[in-house]
This record gives sequence, structure tokens and C-alpha cells, in this order.
Amino acid sequence: MGNLNKAAAASFRQGRQQGYSAGFQAGWRDGACEWAKTSPVTPVPEALPLRVLYIPQGSLGFDAIDSGIIQALQRCASEVHVGAQEGLLQQAAAIRPDLVLVLNGLYTFPPDHLEQIAAIRALGIKTAIWFVDDPYMTAHTVQIAPAYDIVLTHERGTIPLYQQQGCLQVHHLPLAVNETVFRPFRADKTYEYEVCFIGVAFWNRVELIDSIAGQLSKRKLFIAGGHWDRLKQYPLLASNIHPEGIAPEAAAHYYNGSKIVINMHRSDVPGKDNQIEAQAPGLSLNPRTYDVSACATLQLTDIRDDLFSQYRPGYEIETYGNAQELLQKIDYYLTHEEERLRIAMRGLYRTLRDHTMTTRIATLLNLLK
Repeated sequence: MGNLNKAAAASFRQGRQQGYSAGFQAGWRDGACEWAKTSPVTPVPEALPLRVLYIPQGSLGFDAIDSGIIQALQRCASEVHVGAQEGLLQQAAAIRPDLVLVLNGLYTFPPDHLEQIAAIRALGIKTAIWFVDDPYMTAHTVQIAPAYDIVLTHERGTIPLYQQQGCLQVHHLPLAVNETVFRPFRADKTYEYEVCFIGVAFWNRVELIDSIAGQLSKRKLFIAGGHWDRLKQYPLLASNIHPEGIAPEAAAHYYNGSKIVINMHRSDVPGKDNQIEAQAPGLSLNPRTYDVSACATLQLTDIRDDLFSQYRPGYEIETYGNAQELLQKIDYYLTHEEERLRIAMRGLYRTLRDHTMTTRIATLLNLLK
């Protein structure tokens, strides 16, 4: 992180004359932007001699993941084709790829999706599916998984579930950041908030925000996503809520403009918002974890088991165990800017080193090779 510290320090010295707090914050963020543009942490891997046909999920909420995978495949494989969900068999038969990689296989895929996959396998073409909605849609994914040669899941807790379905090759492949969308930059003042959360109002999130709505209403707060009218305290926070989803590119502006971004994982309990076939624990991290960290902003996240192997809490990311601890840490880090910014910078460095989509796809292709 030496180059990052030098770049930040130079910007800090320039901005310090404008006032300690404003200069320090602007200096660190400007230094992070400059460093992120000019000093890649992980070298681009050598492209493997593989022909890959990628089938995107292609529905709202997966845009950044799809585009990140496509860009990473183009860096890591010698030939990449991006196909469509309709006519999958015809595309595979014409291209004859070494691998057909499908994201999720849910929501918008045609009814004969699995029959087409069976026919592709009969042609001697290897197929893989990467589930990135686990464990919330396992009522459907357990029916999809056995149709593929290789099952990848971002959720470590669902591996035994797929093995019980007879899947012979099941691998844990965590999610990662699309580093071309989520990156540090100077956001316009219209995106500047003290506290931000962007995501669907699943019931566990509603319960947490309801419990601290009074305190949050005193902050410069931005919440966006569907179903936040579920809040009992909705009238109190209505002026702070954008009641629709936010595109990934816009979310990056809010993440860069905010001092603190809250991360709340979705509950892994069957029922309510989930379509779960069998209880599988939520152990792994959601994409927001990587996205926020890649924007060089302090993240306050609830705790998942895999967090400790991917980030250092209190050093590269910050955590909370309940609503009161969340409030206490919001208050603390809004008045301790240097600590907040240093943790955010370390989180940026760790994300660019270990958790980019390019790193994940390189791991995937080497695994299959």
C-alpha cells in the first residue's frame, strides 16, 4: 500500500491548506483515485487457450455481475462469445466452445433450458453454472444443478445441498467486484450523504431500520430500493427513501459520495422473502461487500462467517452485531474521519488485490483446465 499512501499524502498536503477535515478527506480520496487508476494490484493473467460461450442472467440486479464476468472472461480466455438464453443449443452447436458458462439459470430462462443443456452435453461440450443467488432460491436451483457438469456457487453453505442431489463437481466460487463500475472517484455533491444503504427491503432489513429509524432520521440519510414502504416508521424516513432500485453505475456514485455505507445481508431463513428447498446456512458474502469496499468508502456490515477469511474486521472493513452497535459505530466514525478513511483505503487495497472479477474468473478457468 506504499504507493497509495504516497499518492494520498501528496493530495492531502495540497488540500490541508483548505482546512484539516475537508483537506484530509479530499486528499485521501483523490489519492485513492489516482492510485487505483495507475497502480493495479493484481497483474492481468495470461489468457488461456479456451473458447467460452457465456450466457448472462440478463435481468435487473445482475447487470454489473454479467458485465464484470464478460470483461474478465475477455481478459482470461483467448476466445469469448456472449450468447442468449433463447436458442442456447443452436449457439453452442455453431460455436463449439470448450465451455458453456451460465449465470444463475433463473427468472428469465426459457422452459426448455435444461433440455438444451442436456443436448449440449451430448455434443461433448462441457457445461458449468454459477449460482449467485444462493441460498435464497434453492427450491429452484436444486432442480437445475444436476443438469450441468460443474456447479459453482458463491454460497459455501449450499455445497452439501448440491452434492446430495448427485452433483459430482461442486465448487465454492465467491462473488467479486466489477472493478470498472465500482471504483473510487470524486462524486458530485448531490450524492453526498452521511449514511447510505441501497438494496431491497427484505424483512430482516426492515426490522433493523425500523428499530433505529428515529436516530437515523437525524442523519443525512439515503436509502434506495423496493418495498421500503414495509417500514412501520416509513412516514418518518420517507423523505430519505428513493422507492426504486438504483442502477449499478448510479450506486457507485452514492457509495463514493457517502461517508458510511451500511451492508445488511438477506436473511437465510425459509419463508418470507426466500424460496428455500432445504435449510442451508448463509455463510458467504453478498456482492455489496466487494462493491462498497472497491469505492474506498467505509462499510459497516453485519457478520457472515466468510467475512473473516476475506477481510480483516476493524482494519479493512467494520462490522456490527446489532442495531445499537450499528448506531454507535455510525456516530463514532462520523467524528473520527482519519480512522474511517484509513479503514476504507485498506478495504480498497484488499478488494483490488483479492476480490476482483478478473481474479475470480482466472481461478474458475484454471480450475476447469
